[in-house]
Amino acid sequence: MMKVLEGFFSLGLLAVFWCYSNAEQQDFMLLGGPLTTSQTSHLNEDNAFNCEGPLPQQSRVYFLYLQSRGVTHFKVPLSWSRILPSGDPNQPHEDTMKCYKTLVQQLTESGIKPLLVLHRSAVPELFRARYGDWENPILVQMFEQYAGFVFSTFGDVDTFITFSHLHELHEVQLQNAVQSHANVYIVYHQIFKALHLSLGIIASDINSIYQMEPKIMAYVDFISLHMQYNCKLETPLAEELIKLQIGIGQKPILMYQLTVEDCDGYENNYQSPNTILGVLQNKDLHIMGCDITHLFEKLDQEKTLKSLQMENTKTVPHQKSASALSYQTVWEKFRSQPEDERDQLSSGSFPVGFEWSISSESFKVEGGWDKDGKGETIWDRFSHEGHVFENQTTDLACDSYYKVDYDVYLLRGMKTPNYQFSISWARIFPTGRKESLLEKGVAYYDKMIDTLLQSGIKPTVTLHHWDLPQALQDLGGWENDSIVEAFKEFSDFCFSHYGDRVKTWITLGSPWVVSNLGYGTGEHPPRVKDPIIASYKVTHNILKSHAEAWHIYNDNYRTLQGGKVGIALNSDWAEPMNPSSDQDVAAAERYLNFMLGWFAHPIFVDGDYPAMLKEQIEKKKAACGKEVARLPVFTEAEKQRVQGTADFFGLNHHTSRLISESLNSCNAGPNNVGDFQTHIDPTWPSTASDQIQSVPWGLRRLLNYISLEYTSITKVPIYITGNGMPTEYGGDVFNDTNRVDYLKAYINEAMKAANLDGIGIQRFTVQSLMDGFEGPQGYNHRFGLHYVYFEGADRPRTPKASLHYYSTVIERNGFSETAEKAKMQMYGNEIEITRLPSLPPSEIPSKSKVVWEKFSPQSKFERQLYHYGTFPEGFLWGVSTAAYQVEGGWNADGKGPSVWDTFAQKPGNIPNNGNGDVACDSYNKIDADLYMLRALKVKTYRFSLAWSRIFPSGRTSSLNQKGVDYYNRLIDGLIANNIAPMVTLYHWDLPQALQDISGWDNPEMITIFNEYCDFCYATFGDRVKFWITFNEPQTIAWSGYGLGQIPPNVNQPGDAPYRVAHNLLKAHARAYHTYDEKYRASQGGLVTISLNAEWAEPLDINTPREVMAADRALQFQLGWFAHPIFKNGDYPDAMKWQVGNKSELQGLTKSRLPSFTDEDKAFIQGTADVFCISTYTTKVVRHVTSRLDIESYETDQDIGKGEADGYLDTAVSEQKAVAWGLRRLLNWLKEEYGDPEIYITENGVATSPDVTVDDTDRIFFLKTYVDEALKAHNLDGVRVKGYIATSIMDSFEWLKGYTIGYGLHYVNFELTSRPRSPKRSAHLFADIITNNGFPLTEEVEMLYGHFREGFKWSTASAAYQIEGSWRADGKGLSIWDKFAHTPEKISQDDNGDIACDSYNKLSEDINILKMLRVRHYRFSLSWPRILPDGTNRKINEAGLNYYHRVVDALLAANITPQVTLYHWDLPQALQDIGGWENETIVERFRDYADVVFNSLGDKVKFWITINEPYIVALHGHGHGVFAPGLNTNPGTAPYVVGHNLLKAHAEAWHVYNDKYRATQGGIIGITINSDWAEPRNPYKQEDVDAAVRYVEFMIGWFAHPVFNGDYGDTMKNRIRERSLAAGRPQSRLPEFTPAEVARIKGTHDYFGLNHYTTVLAFYVDFGDQEHYDADRGSVVISDRTWLETGSDWLKVVPQGFRRLLKFIKDEYGNPPVFVTENGVSERGPVDLNDVLRIHFYENYINEALKAYLLDGVDMRGYAAWSLMDNLEWTMGYSERFGLFYVNRSDPNLPRIPKKSVQHYNTIINCNGFISPGESPHECQIHEPEGDIPGTTPPPPSGEEISVNFLGLEVSGSDATLALNVLFSLTVIAAVAVVLLVFGLVKASKKPKRSVEEHIDLQKENRF
Repeated sequence: MMKVLEGFFSLGLLAVFWCYSNAEQQDFMLLGGPLTTSQTSHLNEDNAFNCEGPLPQQSRVYFLYLQSRGVTHFKVPLSWSRILPSGDPNQPHEDTMKCYKTLVQQLTESGIKPLLVLHRSAVPELFRARYGDWENPILVQMFEQYAGFVFSTFGDVDTFITFSHLHELHEVQLQNAVQSHANVYIVYHQIFKALHLSLGIIASDINSIYQMEPKIMAYVDFISLHMQYNCKLETPLAEELIKLQIGIGQKPILMYQLTVEDCDGYENNYQSPNTILGVLQNKDLHIMGCDITHLFEKLDQEKTLKSLQMENTKTVPHQKSASALSYQTVWEKFRSQPEDERDQLSSGSFPVGFEWSISSESFKVEGGWDKDGKGETIWDRFSHEGHVFENQTTDLACDSYYKVDYDVYLLRGMKTPNYQFSISWARIFPTGRKESLLEKGVAYYDKMIDTLLQSGIKPTVTLHHWDLPQALQDLGGWENDSIVEAFKEFSDFCFSHYGDRVKTWITLGSPWVVSNLGYGTGEHPPRVKDPIIASYKVTHNILKSHAEAWHIYNDNYRTLQGGKVGIALNSDWAEPMNPSSDQDVAAAERYLNFMLGWFAHPIFVDGDYPAMLKEQIEKKKAACGKEVARLPVFTEAEKQRVQGTADFFGLNHHTSRLISESLNSCNAGPNNVGDFQTHIDPTWPSTASDQIQSVPWGLRRLLNYISLEYTSITKVPIYITGNGMPTEYGGDVFNDTNRVDYLKAYINEAMKAANLDGIGIQRFTVQSLMDGFEGPQGYNHRFGLHYVYFEGADRPRTPKASLHYYSTVIERNGFSETAEKAKMQMYGNEIEITRLPSLPPSEIPSKSKVVWEKFSPQSKFERQLYHYGTFPEGFLWGVSTAAYQVEGGWNADGKGPSVWDTFAQKPGNIPNNGNGDVACDSYNKIDADLYMLRALKVKTYRFSLAWSRIFPSGRTSSLNQKGVDYYNRLIDGLIANNIAPMVTLYHWDLPQALQDISGWDNPEMITIFNEYCDFCYATFGDRVKFWITFNEPQTIAWSGYGLGQIPPNVNQPGDAPYRVAHNLLKAHARAYHTYDEKYRASQGGLVTISLNAEWAEPLDINTPREVMAADRALQFQLGWFAHPIFKNGDYPDAMKWQVGNKSELQGLTKSRLPSFTDEDKAFIQGTADVFCISTYTTKVVRHVTSRLDIESYETDQDIGKGEADGYLDTAVSEQKAVAWGLRRLLNWLKEEYGDPEIYITENGVATSPDVTVDDTDRIFFLKTYVDEALKAHNLDGVRVKGYIATSIMDSFEWLKGYTIGYGLHYVNFELTSRPRSPKRSAHLFADIITNNGFPLTEEVEMLYGHFREGFKWSTASAAYQIEGSWRADGKGLSIWDKFAHTPEKISQDDNGDIACDSYNKLSEDINILKMLRVRHYRFSLSWPRILPDGTNRKINEAGLNYYHRVVDALLAANITPQVTLYHWDLPQALQDIGGWENETIVERFRDYADVVFNSLGDKVKFWITINEPYIVALHGHGHGVFAPGLNTNPGTAPYVVGHNLLKAHAEAWHVYNDKYRATQGGIIGITINSDWAEPRNPYKQEDVDAAVRYVEFMIGWFAHPVFNGDYGDTMKNRIRERSLAAGRPQSRLPEFTPAEVARIKGTHDYFGLNHYTTVLAFYVDFGDQEHYDADRGSVVISDRTWLETGSDWLKVVPQGFRRLLKFIKDEYGNPPVFVTENGVSERGPVDLNDVLRIHFYENYINEALKAYLLDGVDMRGYAAWSLMDNLEWTMGYSERFGLFYVNRSDPNLPRIPKKSVQHYNTIINCNGFISPGESPHECQIHEPEGDIPGTTPPPPSGEEISVNFLGLEVSGSDATLALNVLFSLTVIAAVAVVLLVFGLVKASKKPKRSVEEHIDLQKENRF
C-alpha cells in the first residue's frame, strides 16, 4: 500500500477552502504526489515510486480520493535507467513501461493530469559506470533521445519537467544539463505543438542560473520552483514572490515544492492555508499552481482541526463531536439511498494487490487439548463443565493439531494467498507464563508456518483469540493487572520466534466478545457476570496488553522483520430504527461508541475512551444515583502508550442492528448504560444464529464510518479480518447457497467501499476455513467453507459450494467476468521431438532377457531395500481421469450416446446398476476438480475427451459447440493454474453411432478418427502440448472385441482382436502424422499412445522356456502395439510365429494375425514421441501348451499366469500389488525399445468402498511403486520423465461400477452434489510431488561419531535356547521342557533338549566370543539347573558349578559376564503349584536370587533379574503361545502374573542391595522389552492415541512401577473403566499397596532394554471383550516399505529405536540405558553373507549413537542378539538370529562366523562409526583372523571349495559334473563305435541311392 500523504487531513481542509475561495480560478493547478516506495516514507522524490515493483494496490482508489478533494495534477518522476536500461530507445524495459503507462492511465481515468518528470539531476549510476558524468557529450545526446522517446510514448500528456532538481548540479554538469534541456525544447517543441516544458529550479539559484545561461528562459514554458518560506519572516510571502518574478521575466511559476517552516506559533505568526492560498492566487504573481503536499505536510493536524472548527462555528450553530461528525456524515450520505441502488451488485474487481484471506481460531479447530503438555484453556474448562450444546467439547475439534498438512492442502486448493489463524497461548506457555515454555507446542506452529510458506501462503497470526490459559484465569484472568506483563511475555516470544516468517500480526481477535460476553454477561468463559466493573476492567487491561505488544514489536522487531501489527475489532453497523428520529440517530452513534469506539478510539484517535462513552457513563451514574459502569481512567503516560498502536485496522463484521433510543433503565450492561435498544428487521435474511442476519449494505456504511472516524487520522489501511455466516448442521451441508449469497453480497459491499467511496481496504478475510467448535453452540453452527464430519475419527474436510465460489472471487479479484490468464511454461523445458529410429525386430526371446538375468536373482533384501533420492527437476507429476468415468452429463447440452452409455444403462451389466450418467458430475464441477488439482500441486492433469460430446454422431458434421466450450473451460482453467493438460483423444467411449457401423472392426474408422483428432488439434492445440491418441488399445481389442467383457461386447476371441488392433495402429499412425505435418511446427507439442502392461516374471529364470514364456507374455500384451510403433512397424516375431503356427495347426490357410504392407510398416514405425505406459501389477508366467480347439488370442500365447512373490491383495483380484515388478518393466522398456523417454500414465490401486479417506493401502502402494520408478531412474538409468497417479478421485470404474475406488479423493456418490474429500493418500502424493521423490532426510542419514569411552559392547544368549543337556547332572524340568515336548507347540517339533549343546561346548563358545571381540557377554541361568524344584531346599551343585566354569572362563578371556536370573524357564515344579500366578513365587524368586548372588556375586557385577516380563505375562498367560501356554483367563491372568513379576523383581533387587552390594559392588536391574509404535495415520488423533497406548501398555506396564512408582495412569484408568463397565466391582489390574509402591519404585541401577522393531498402531474397539489387547484398544500393522526379516513380527525400522530411547529418557528421568537385546532373524537357505543382519546392526546401532550424541540419552552398553543361531522358542530352529551359524546337520554343532561378525567387530573396535573421509582406519576389521579352533566352517552359501581337476581350479560341484560328463561320454563313445562298425558292415551289403532334399525346418512365419 502506498504512503498516504502525511498532510492527508490537511488535504481535506484544502478541499474545503478551495471550494469557497477559488471558484473563479478552476485552471489553477493543485499538485499532489509523488507515490513513494514504502508505507513509512515521507512524500518526497528521494524515495519516489519507480516501477521497480508492482503499482501500490490502492493507487486507483487513492487517486479518486485526491481528485474528490480538489487535486488536479500529480507528479510522476520517471526512472531514465529503468525505462532505457541500455540507453537505447529501441530497447525499452517492457515491464517498466507497462507500469508507468498504467499509472498515467489511472491518473487520467481519475480526473487528474499527470506531470511527468523526465529526470531529477545526477547521472543514473547505471550510466555513470559506463559513461561518467554530464561532462560526457554522449550522455547529453542519450538524454535527448530519451526525452523524445518519452514524449512520443506518452503522447496524451502535455506537461513535462526535464530536470526537477537542477540545483543539485554544479558548473559543467549544470551547463551541460541546461544545454541538453534547451536542445530538447528546440527539437521537440516543433514536433509536439501542445508540449509544455519546464525546468526545476530552487528560488535561491534563479539569478545565478539566469546570469550563467541568460537565454534559458526562452526554452521553458514555465518555471518549476522549489521554495522555502519561513512563517516568521517579516517579509510577506507576496513580496518574496514578486522578487522572483523580476529575475525570471514574468514566466508562469509552478510551485513544484513549497516548504513552510517555523509555523508553530499559531496565535501570533500562523499564516493559515487560506492566507497562503490567497497569496498564491494573486494574478499579478503569475502563479499557475502549487504543490499542496509539502505545503501542508508539517502543519499540526489537531491544531488545524481546531482552526477549522473555529471558522465553522460561525456557520454551524450546534457543535458536534468528531464522532458525531463522522456518523452524521456517513448517515447523511446513505440515508436516502434507494433500496435498489443500495442492494445492486457491482461488477468489476478490487484494486490490483488487494489481499484475500481465510481464517480459523485455535480452540475451534486444533483439538489436542491436552496433548504434548498443552495447558488447559478457559474454553476447555467451559466445555468440560457442560456449558456447550449437547455437552460437546474442544477436545478433538477438527483435529488440526495433527492435520497441518491437511489444512494447508485445503488452502492450496482454494487458492487463498493468506491464512489467518490464532496461536493457543496455553499450547506454548501452559501456565500462561514464559517459564512453562513447551517446545512441542512451539514446534506445532513452526510446522504450520513453514508449511504455509512452502505452499506460497502468507501467515497472518492472531496472538490471542479468546482461549486464555486457565492457569491465568485462576489468578483473575483479564481482571488481574499482571496479565499485561504475561501477554507482553507471550507476544515477545512469538515475535522473536516466528517473526522472521510472519509479517502480519493481530494482537487480539474480537476483544469486545471477551469483555462483554466473558466478563459481562457470562455467556462465554470464564463465565464472570460483572458488567459493572469486570467488563470495563478487562477492556482496560486488554488495551494496555495490546499496546505493550505493539511497542515490543515496534521497538525490538520492526526494523529487522519488517512486519506490521494491528488488532481485529468486531462491530455491527448501527442503523437508526427511525430514520427521522434524531434520538435514534444519536442512539445508533452511541451503540458504535460502546461497541467499536470502546477499543478503537484509544488506539486510533487519542489514547483514551471516546468522550461520548465517558459522558454517557457519567450521565447514567448521575441519573440513576448509583454506579452502573465503572470505566477505568488512563494516565497521560498510558494514553500516549496506547495511542497509535496499530499498523492496520482489523474489522470483524457479520451483521447490522437497528437502534432506537431507550431511556430510564438503571441496570448494567451496554444497552442500558448507553440508552439504546437493538432490533432486527424481520425482512433481513436469517442464519443459524439469531445474532447474525444478512445485512450486507451495513458493511459499506461501517467502513465509511471507520475511515472517517479512525483511519483518516492514523493513515492505516483497513483489513476485514472476519466475515461469514453460520449454517445449521443438517440438510444439504455441501450446497450452501445461503453462504454463497451472503459472501457475494458482503464482498460486493466491500468493493463498493473501496472503488466508489475510496476507502482504504486492503484485505478481505472469510470466516472460516472449515466448520469448527463455535463456542456455546459447539458444532451445531457451521461457519466453514469446508464441511467437517465430526462424527468420524478422521475428521474429513470436504469443500462446500461456498468454497468454490470464494475461490472464483479470489481468482478474479472480485467480480470481473474472467480472470486474467496466467502464462505458464509447460513440461519444464521446450519439447524437442526427434522421430524415433527404426529398430531391428525383437529376437525370440528378445535381448531384453538381460532384465530377468539382472533382477530375478535378487534376494528379498535387495529387492525390498528402500531407495532415497529425487527425480530430476522438471519431472512431470500428475493425476488422471477418463471422460466417461467422471464427467456425467451423459446427454447434457447435445452430447451423443457412447457405447458405454448404451452398455451401462442396461440393467444387470454393472453392479448395483451403476452407470456414468452422472458419475462425478465433472461436467458441472470444473471448479471442484481444479481445486483438487491445485491442492495436489500436480504439474499435469491427464483427462480424456468424450468424442460424442464434441461430435455426437462421431463425425465432424455433427459438431456440438457446447461440448467444445466445456473442454475449453477446463483447459483454460488448467492453464490459469499452471497445470499442463495431458489429453487422451480416445479412452474407450466410442460414439454409439460409430459402433453401429462395426466400430473399430471397420477400417473406415481410421479416417473418421483422424478427422476427429484433426479438429481437436486445431481447436485445443494452442494450449494442449501432450496428446495421447489411444488409452490401452490392448484392452480395447481384447476385452472389447475378444472377450466381449466391455463395450462393444464383441465375443470373437480368435480373430476380431487382431483386426481391431490392426485398425487401431493405423488410426494412431494417421493421427500422429496429421499432427506432425499440420500442427507440430506451430504448436510444438507431442503425440503418443498409452499402452498397458503387467510385468511378466518367469517361473524359473534358469529354465529357458519359462524365460521365453515371460517374453512372449510381454510381446503379446505390450509388443503387440509397441513393436510396430517403436521398433520396425510390424508385429513382434514371437507373436507372428505363435499365431501363424497356431493357425496352421488349427487347419487355417493363413494366419489370424493380419499382415502389414511395407508401406504400412513405414507409416506406423516411429509414430510416438515418448513411451507411455499404464501398469498395475506383476504376474509370474510359465509355459503351457494350450488347447488347439479354441481359437483365441489368449491360447495363442501358450502361457499360464500366477501370482508373484510378495504380492498383496487389492480390491481387484486381478491386480495384486507387486511394486518390484515396475522397476523391471521400466528396465525392459529401456532395453527393448531403444531407451525411450517414458511416462507412467496410469498407476494406482483399488480399494473397497468401505475405505473412505483413511486409505492406508494406497499410501503403501504409492510409497513402494513410486520408489521403484525412482530406482529405475536413479539406479538403472531408465529415462522416466513423469508419473501419473490413477486417479484424482473415485469414479465409475467400468465393469466394477462404484464398488471400488482408485481415487486420491473420496467421492460420496450417494449425494447429488458429489462432494470430494481428500484421502490421506492425496496428502502423501502432494508431499511426494513437493519433494520430487523421497529425499534422504537427516533422520535417515548416517551419523559418524563414537560412543562414550568404556561403552560396554556385548552379545547375548539364554539358557534354554543354547545349553541343551535338559536332564543332565540333576537339572530339574522347566516349563519350556514340558511345553516343547507338547505336540504342535514348537515349529517342526523342535526342542531344546540339545539346542547348541553349550553345556558341553564352553570352550567353543568362549572362542567365538573372542573372535567377536566383545568384552561382555550376557547369558542367563537356568533356575531348574540350580534349584531343580524351584526352592532352595535342594541346591544342585553340578548346575552351580557349570555356571562357575562359564564365569571363570569368561573372566579368563577378559570378558565381563552379564547374568540374567530368569529368562522364562521356570521350574516346572513351581508351575505345578500355580507358577507366576501364585503370589508365593515372589518369595521363591527372592530365595533363588539370594542363592545365586551368594554363590556367583563375587565374580558377577552385572545382574538382570527378569528378562522381558511382558512376554512371560502376556504370551505365557494371556495368548498362551509361550510356556506355560495358558490362555483361559486372558482378562486377568496376565495382570496377576505381571504384578507378581514386579514384586519378585523388587525383592531380588532389595536382596542384592541390602546383603551384597556393599561387598560385591555390582549393579542390578530388570530388562524390559518394547516395540516403538507410530500411528498408522499420523494425522489422526485416534491413531496417535492408539500408538501412545501401545507403548504405555508395553514398556510402561513394567517400567512405570519400577521407575515412577505404580502403573501408569493410562493403563490403570482404561482397565478400571472397562472392568467396571463389564459389571466387575473393581479393576482387573491388581493394585499395589502404598508399601508395595514404595518397595518397587527405584529398584533399578539402569534401564535394561530389549528392542527389535516398530509397529503402526491404530484404534480398534473390541466391545465388551476382556483381554489385554481389548484393554489397550489398539492393534498394529507394518509399513510395506519396511524390510522384512525371518520373523513375521520383526520389520527393520531403525528410526523407531532412537525414538524409543528418547522416550525412555524423557519418561523415566534419563536413566543409564543398557540395550540388552537387539538383532534380526533370517530363515530359509543359509547364507553366511548375511547382508540383512549387517544392514540391521549398522542402522540400529547408528540410531543408538544418534540417541546418545544428539538426544542426550545416557547410553551405557549394547548387546547384539544373538551370539549364535539357537532355539527361537516356538519357531524352533527355523528362525536364525545368530552372528554365528550353528550347523545342525553336523553332530558336532560347529559355530561358523557369518559376515556380520566382521562388521560388528568393526563397530566395536571403532566404538562407533568412522566417517568415509577417515576410512581406511586402523579400527576397521577387514577379514576374520583365521579359523576358529575346534570348528569346521563350511563354505559360505553360494561359494564352494575349489579343487584341482585335470590341472584346472574348479569348484567341487563343477568337478563332479565334469567327471560324470566324461564318464557318460566314454560310454556313449563305446556304443557309437560298436554301432558304427555294425553300420558299415550293413551298408556294404546295400546299393547306393541319391540323397533326397530335406524340408527346411527353420523358424519362420510361413504366412
